[in-house]
Amino acid sequence: MRTTIIIVFTCMLLLPANGIAQSTCGEMIDYVKTNSYGTTYYSPNSDAISQVSFYDVTDGNYNTYYFAIVRFKSSFTDYIYQVGSNTKSNYAVNYTDSAGKAFWNAIEPYSDVLDCGPD
Repeated sequence: MRTTIIIVFTCMLLLPANGIAQSTCGEMIDYVKTNSYGTTYYSPNSDAISQVSFYDVTDGNYNTYYFAIVRFKSSFTDYIYQVGSNTKSNYAVNYTDSAGKAFWNAIEPYSDVLDCGPD
């Protein structure tokens, strides 16, 4: 069931109403930022993570998809992850102790869903 939802949402991203293919990770980031409000957690004391923003996007059938957009200090580049509904709360509880560890425990396990993380 989860795989089906991911495939359906990915297809929704790839076939927007204007007919332009939206296939790059950057375009997905733009889509999510444009169609939702985010909650951002800043990590000024982290060596690895600059900030993580969480977004919920609801489609026309009232299905909700959850995303984390992560900015790493090494590149100051944004990367998008499609995550589970409880990922935001799991990250929020732990990021002040170690943003990097919170990322590895809460967000990184979803890195294969969109394959938009760093190599």
